[in-house]
Amino acid sequence: MATIYDVAKAANVSPKTVSRVLNGDAPVGKQTRDAVQSAMTALGYVPSSAARMMRSNRSGLIGLITGAISTTPEDAKISGLPELQIVQGIQKVIAPSAMTLMIADTGGRLDRVPHLIDTFVQHRVEGLLYVAEYHQQVHLPKVPNDTPMVLANCFDIAGTPAVIPDDHRGQHDLVTRLIRAGHHRIAYLTLREDIIATTLRKAGYREALEEAGLNYDPALVQSCEIDSNEGETQVLWDAIDTMLRLDQPATVFCCGNDRLALKVYGILRSRGLKVPDEISVTGYDNYRVIAETLYPPLTTVELPYTAIGVRAAQRLLGLISGEGRDNSGPAVVAGQVCWRNSVTERRQPNITQLQLIRED
Repeated sequence: MATIYDVAKAANVSPKTVSRVLNGDAPVGKQTRDAVQSAMTALGYVPSSAARMMRSNRSGLIGLITGAISTTPEDAKISGLPELQIVQGIQKVIAPSAMTLMIADTGGRLDRVPHLIDTFVQHRVEGLLYVAEYHQQVHLPKVPNDTPMVLANCFDIAGTPAVIPDDHRGQHDLVTRLIRAGHHRIAYLTLREDIIATTLRKAGYREALEEAGLNYDPALVQSCEIDSNEGETQVLWDAIDTMLRLDQPATVFCCGNDRLALKVYGILRSRGLKVPDEISVTGYDNYRVIAETLYPPLTTVELPYTAIGVRAAQRLLGLISGEGRDNSGPAVVAGQVCWRNSVTERRQPNITQLQLIRED
């Protein structure tokens, strides 16, 4: 393999002159530069990026840690791949920059994260990105002060710069839109109680009701997500049955995600209820494989995964360039309400429908 000394001999210059041509850190005449470059081409000389990195203290590398590659869920076809969408958003920003994105997968093991961070730091990355599979609080080891880090879809108590979805606003905006459509008995079939998204979305749900002068009714709110397909369907069926038999039954079911909404469609149809003529349904995520293929198409809220990735990458590049270093803590990204045909405008109660439900 050719060395810098071989290039210098072939071009009849000193090794220092070859170094100047490679690094562009000192003026070199055009004739001399052309001679050096011709020699490098003829000898097949490949410059050492490691050596240049040590001299310039810049690697041009960004490290990204995620579980998107190895932890594809079994039901990906009906639940989506949020981490992968975030990574794609990050790549859209990094690709046209002068940086190179290096991706390390956790293999679904959080205990590997400290090792991956250390590995990236040893390779002198200029910045780090950590992508979580859902909105959550994380606990990561401290990174060197000269290596900025941005969290995507998660946050920590240390105030590390982060980008997260605006779950509160998403549910608030959806419920506000339903109220404008004439719905006052809005049921909410939530995700697990132990996740941050549920807490924030329930707060948004209640706030929208309060702003409209509507009372919060706990009988219309039920957690329905469990780690069992058959069991989850049973829990959903029971919640729907209970809410339809209230003295003032639900007129619309808001589901914690589009996957739950898919099941709700089936349960309602098994009871002989037409969506949206007799009962309305909404989801959350805007996972298009579900939302746009259901009949009727599903009203839902966009979970802006790609935008989260874009904002996280932009924020990291800003930190690397020296901008925004005092701007710590999470930035929230809102998603739009995607209004489709699963919700009907409801201006007055359908008395006949309510009587049929109670007699069932």
